[in-house]
Amino acid sequence: MPEQSPHTLLEEGFRWFGPDDPVPLSHIRQTGASALFNSLHEIPYGETWPLEAIRQRQAAIEAAGLSWRIVESLPVHEDLKTGRGNLRTLLGNYRRSLRNLAEAGIRTVVYNFMPVLDWVRTDMSWPLPGGARSLHFDPIRFAAFELHALKRPGAEDTYSPEQIEAADRWWRTLDTKGQERFIQTVIDVFPGVKWGLTLNHIRQMLDRYQGIHTAELRANLERFLSAVIPVAEEVGIRMAIHPDDPPFPILGLPRILSTAADIEAVFALADHPANGLCFCSGSFSARPDNDLVAMIERFGSRIHAAHLRNTQRKDDGTFYEGGHLDGSADMAGIVRALLNEQDRRQAEGRRDCQITFRPDHGHVMMDDLDKSVVITPGYPSIGRMRGLAEIRGLMHGLRHTQTLRKYPSFTTEIHALPRE
Repeated sequence: MPEQSPHTLLEEGFRWFGPDDPVPLSHIRQTGASALFNSLHEIPYGETWPLEAIRQRQAAIEAAGLSWRIVESLPVHEDLKTGRGNLRTLLGNYRRSLRNLAEAGIRTVVYNFMPVLDWVRTDMSWPLPGGARSLHFDPIRFAAFELHALKRPGAEDTYSPEQIEAADRWWRTLDTKGQERFIQTVIDVFPGVKWGLTLNHIRQMLDRYQGIHTAELRANLERFLSAVIPVAEEVGIRMAIHPDDPPFPILGLPRILSTAADIEAVFALADHPANGLCFCSGSFSARPDNDLVAMIERFGSRIHAAHLRNTQRKDDGTFYEGGHLDGSADMAGIVRALLNEQDRRQAEGRRDCQITFRPDHGHVMMDDLDKSVVITPGYPSIGRMRGLAEIRGLMHGLRHTQTLRKYPSFTTEIHALPRE
């Protein structure tokens, strides 16, 4: 990364899902982004990423005038999360992948430790007043999924009688086709990968977590970190764990990265700068007791990447993906805190002073509403470009304000100029 000048902006990134992504690299370059968040989705979870495959993808990205800056994600196999299976082989493969990525010059790896499902929504095409469409989560509809589709044992203990009754009423409004579409909406949520999961697959995956609660899942994460962080430190890679999405329990599964206390606990498992965080403002903002600005100020030194999006929460527990500057999260405060952290790093002389972010989960809008290609849920081109442009403008405005505060005489001189 080039030497940074004072008041550098955050580095602008964009997620790309590889050659099959309906958003081509040429379009991403037109957004103004320079850095890509990318993964080798074609390689099965748990296998080593060969150096040749990494270099081939890297060459394709660089030929388009972009840089593969962040790996998102290098997936953690479910056996490592449950602590059951051939852990030695899986950990060895993961370490070799890190070494190969480092040899190719890639220094940041995002991953998650969420059981079974990477993230959950109940509607991938929620209509907004202006005509655009968004991702949406409704606890009543998710209760309907658990109770009537999945039939998860013990699910009835998760919800109030009123919620159970409301879920039953809503489920009965769907015909068979509607029920099937809704089920696929909930379980087919692995961006970049289409596994054709069924309800039985989900039940089997849940069965493997029997007896695994918060303490056990955290212990399995500690085993993983103990095995990979020393290698990451050796080769100069920063690991960035993604928070839970949504940041509260689902499917009776434990959650270990939803709050500030959880971040502190995860960092304590391997107290080294290589054990860091991918700060996702959308994930954390779905929970009203999270103070996102305070979290950045407290843990900023170990934030290795950022996803910037906004959620609009409602009192009934529903939330949807708002505009990047419109929602329950203080995006101006979040971006200001990240810029301040960047300045602090630069003053400290850190080589990794610049933080790379990407606009996350844009709205489906304008021409994207009419396209015949299947858009990856949350990842349309126009909605994310709008978010990137809004955050770029916000960064420039914040930096301009800092300049005026540092040089107040400049402001006085501007106001003193004669007017025609």
